[in-house]
Amino acid sequence: MSGKGKFKKQLSLMDLTFIGLGAIFGSGWLFAASHVSAIAGPAGIFSWLLGGFSVLLLGIVYCELGAALPRAGGVVRYPVYSHGPLLGYLMGFITLIAFSSLVAIEVVAARQYAAAWFPELTKAGSSNPTILGWLLQFALLCLFFMLNYRSVKTFATANNLVSVFKFIVPLLVIGVLFTFFKPDNLHSQGFAPFGLSGVEMAVSAGGIIFAYLGLTPIISVASEVKNPQRTIPIALILSVLLSTAIYVLLQIAFIGSVPVEMLANGWAGVTKELALPYRDIALALGVGWLAYLVVADAVISPSGCGNIYMNATPRVIYGWAQTGTFFKIFTRIDEKSGIPRPALWLTFALSVFWTLPFPSWEALINVVSAALVLSYAVAPVSVAALRRNAPDMPRPFRVKWMSVLGPLSFIIASLIVYWSGWNTVSWLLGLQILMFVVYLLCGRYVPTGHLSLSQQVRSSAWLIGFYITTIVLSKLGSFGGLGILSHPFDTLIVATFAMAIYYWGAATGVPAHLVRLEQDDDESEAEPAPASPASGQRPAAAYRQASS
Repeated sequence: MSGKGKFKKQLSLMDLTFIGLGAIFGSGWLFAASHVSAIAGPAGIFSWLLGGFSVLLLGIVYCELGAALPRAGGVVRYPVYSHGPLLGYLMGFITLIAFSSLVAIEVVAARQYAAAWFPELTKAGSSNPTILGWLLQFALLCLFFMLNYRSVKTFATANNLVSVFKFIVPLLVIGVLFTFFKPDNLHSQGFAPFGLSGVEMAVSAGGIIFAYLGLTPIISVASEVKNPQRTIPIALILSVLLSTAIYVLLQIAFIGSVPVEMLANGWAGVTKELALPYRDIALALGVGWLAYLVVADAVISPSGCGNIYMNATPRVIYGWAQTGTFFKIFTRIDEKSGIPRPALWLTFALSVFWTLPFPSWEALINVVSAALVLSYAVAPVSVAALRRNAPDMPRPFRVKWMSVLGPLSFIIASLIVYWSGWNTVSWLLGLQILMFVVYLLCGRYVPTGHLSLSQQVRSSAWLIGFYITTIVLSKLGSFGGLGILSHPFDTLIVATFAMAIYYWGAATGVPAHLVRLEQDDDESEAEPAPASPASGQRPAAAYRQASS
């Protein structure tokens, strides 16, 4: 295996858009409708709109980073450029957990739906797999591994073919269920039976954010994209807008077609009545052929999404290793295929591991959603810090009104993490603080070059402050906490602290003379985006050397 290979620029706008849409349309649309209805009632429609708006804001912020710095594993590397290796280490750890477990979550979802045809795949009375069911999951993981082992184009071609079928079925579901639409369902138990807190909680606990978070795979393959300065922003925005429209229509169609008798005890029991929402509701309405298609798509959609994360996770591992805070072996790229194969092997091993003691789909989406949002939340702070400390960096896509969109997107991301509830926040953020302590103990042995450990701590202290503040407010708050801070005052307090922490993080990035945005030797050469003479911007190469 050669370590001197380079990533191959083979991905087009269509490939990248289908990666985004394919990552978004996994198991989320198949399970979330009933969970959202049980938590928020018909008002769950607004939960989808809120989730779509939140992810669109974060996606727009990512557009600036992805176009200016098209790097493999960018979600891990942007924090390094703006705040140093310590922040990249923390983001690398949490993103690796989220991405690799997502591969497993999707194959578990595929197996759960396949059990509608083959009951022997799932243990009776539970959602856990039988031995045969686990072997099916393992076989899917092996298939994803082989599709990603040869070349990125092999993966993209397979993904494009799967995506066509993935979107036909949701559109058919919308069209058929609207023929059974009952307007009275929108207010039979009250439009918002669980109040505003239900609408908010559904964003995290209902699986909405989990369903939307498919943007980071686009960023992760940035080094393999043709004309990334143009392609990445268009693909990011298209993915979010199209998915939001489909998700909202699916939720409306679901709410309006639930049989009236199932609502006798309110919306809270809908999850038990319709455990496999669209399949079960199609059977209840007597549309057997639609139920058949839903089950078929329910195996294909999560499988396609799992395949995408099998592709994206090695790029995250590669990006983490490039920062110097993870094992260097994972920076090796196969010369012929352009694939980081050691990182792909680690991804495969982790995804298999996550299937071993795997709980239900519902039990993990809250944790994975919060972990992914944490990785998204750092992006607006990185943009603000780089604008402050690397103002002349060429930015082919420059976000307008960043002074408003930056803090707003960070506040929304902070609220989504808070809405995940105390049980999730306490151990997830607590684990991050523990990893911070581990880094402090071992930091002197990490080859991070031009930045001292004390400088890294100063530039990353805002994130630790964010973790501690969120843990304390979650404990005192109304989302699984003690309830000392009642709703909606707890949300306002979290938003206020988040705004303060955003400006803290933006002001404490890596000092200007230490900013290093070098192109890695083993990455494909980025297509240059020459600055206009009038802009006064220096070419990106000017940032490859920084004094220490």
